[in-house]
Amino acid sequence: MPVLRIALVSIKPGVGKSTTGVFLCKSLQELGIEPVLGDADKGASCLSWMQDAEGLGFPVVGQVVTTLHRTLPALEDGRGAVVVDAPQIEDHEAIARAALAYADVWIFPLAPGGMEVRRTMLQLRKKLNEARDFREQIGRPRDPMCEMVLLTRTNRPYATKTGPDAEFRDSLVEKGFKVMQTVIMFHDDLYRQAYGEKIETKGTTYPAAAEEIITEWERAQA
Repeated sequence: MPVLRIALVSIKPGVGKSTTGVFLCKSLQELGIEPVLGDADKGASCLSWMQDAEGLGFPVVGQVVTTLHRTLPALEDGRGAVVVDAPQIEDHEAIARAALAYADVWIFPLAPGGMEVRRTMLQLRKKLNEARDFREQIGRPRDPMCEMVLLTRTNRPYATKTGPDAEFRDSLVEKGFKVMQTVIMFHDDLYRQAYGEKIETKGTTYPAAAEEIITEWERAQA
């Protein structure tokens, strides 16, 4: 069975990337897909979370190296998914590029905001193209199986048709990005304030996000 390889990537910190990694892994596990979380961020948020919680039910492995595309396959044995919490590109470009070279699914957590659209266009697009060039150099397909933006810290628990979230979504779509239908609402007591605690996905939309990612990944293989 193929392993679901996911890279969580952002230009800058503060968009819920590490939180997404932990909650997404728990959601995958609850769906019967045993994950391992590769913490490639020098801040080691996911590793610290696992330590403070005295275990999360799935392994978290430190992978702060620029050779992720070569080291991560060793984590796949007996696992259905490898989720990589990559560091922000603006500070650790080589590590993030290696994560993108490894993964078949690229997920970009982004918090809605006018500046985010500009930064996504001017920085993320360029860095993704550079990652595609690198994939070709190492003999990987130039494009991943799928790539999607996951809106985090939104003002509604669902995709809206009007309002700032909808405007942000429309702007990204116009610029060629696919945006997930599932969104992660701004809800600190469920997410950021859960840091260091056992993960409880009930009441969150991360299980729906996991299902949407799996659906897109399976569709790409058909």
